[in-house]
Amino acid sequence: MRPLSRRTFLASAAALPARQPRAETLALMHRVNNWQLAHPTAKPAEDRDWVRATWYTGVMEAWKATRDCRFLEQALAWGRKNEWQVAAEPTGPNRLFCLQTWLELYFECRERAMIEPAIAWLAAAAPNSPAGSPTWYLDNHKRSYADSLYGAAAFPMLYKATGDRKYLDILHAFFRAVTRDLRDAEDGLFYRDVRFIGQRTRANRKVFWSRGNGWVLAGIPRLLEYLPKDDPVWSEYIALFRSLAAAVAKRQPAGGLWRPNLDDPEDVPLPESSGTGFFVYALAWGIRNNLLPRAEFLPAVRRGWDGLRAIVSPEGQVLWGQQVDGQPNLLKRESTDEYVTGTFLLAASQVYRGGL
Repeated sequence: MRPLSRRTFLASAAALPARQPRAETLALMHRVNNWQLAHPTAKPAEDRDWVRATWYTGVMEAWKATRDCRFLEQALAWGRKNEWQVAAEPTGPNRLFCLQTWLELYFECRERAMIEPAIAWLAAAAPNSPAGSPTWYLDNHKRSYADSLYGAAAFPMLYKATGDRKYLDILHAFFRAVTRDLRDAEDGLFYRDVRFIGQRTRANRKVFWSRGNGWVLAGIPRLLEYLPKDDPVWSEYIALFRSLAAAVAKRQPAGGLWRPNLDDPEDVPLPESSGTGFFVYALAWGIRNNLLPRAEFLPAVRRGWDGLRAIVSPEGQVLWGQQVDGQPNLLKRESTDEYVTGTFLLAASQVYRGGL
């Protein structure tokens, strides 16, 4: 992707709306989060599954960005209610999603009980645990899936919590295996799973699911926050992050909201907010951490954020979120879910930190 010239960047930036004051961003975050609290979608048996856990990764990012104790208290209440247990989902990587929140709360409170169930499960000889099988990360159909990489940050978090390097070894093997299986060598994007390799749309374009790539792109900053910079694999994650960020940014439609299929915006010609939330979060994080050129990526962040805040209803519902799925599919304006709220909070947390 060629960098924008200074003249092009200045012209693009000048055309963008004025930035939202931080107080307004915080108020919007609470409006969205409070709407979700009043409209839960998970059943009691799903209280700590990936859907709700993704929401809470956004809640924790909101806490870290704003230090508003309402977010922290909400997350603590969720963890205590679940007694810090691992999710009951059959696929191993999905169990990692809630563990990320338990671990981040552990770093705030230093209560060992918050991470003991995670340590015990990861040491168990179960087929969906790293200690039980070398292919613990496959889904119920014995396939790698891109979504799984959003859970990867649990491993460097565990390393930080325990000092045990085995968690970094698990991380690297897991991330490399899924990337090897699903990353397209030509375009640099990820297929959701192997079913989509070689598949084409009516326009003869590839099928790169927006939210699927969002799981990956947003997952990398989350693990880099905890991975030691002297780790031998650090540079691999940086290179992958930069390459994937460039591939995503150049596929952003003019309105700011990415479409469900990154390679073919006409395949499902509708805006989609959950993938967009992931992308805005990751690109903004990359700019703020000097890993992505500001001139090249800031317009994409601003267009994406302005698109996101424009689709929040007056009550706080984040609209245009594709339902639970594994591929690009039709959606409705009123479509949403708890993970949609989570990706919005992820994006908002980076915007709130400022400088964008």
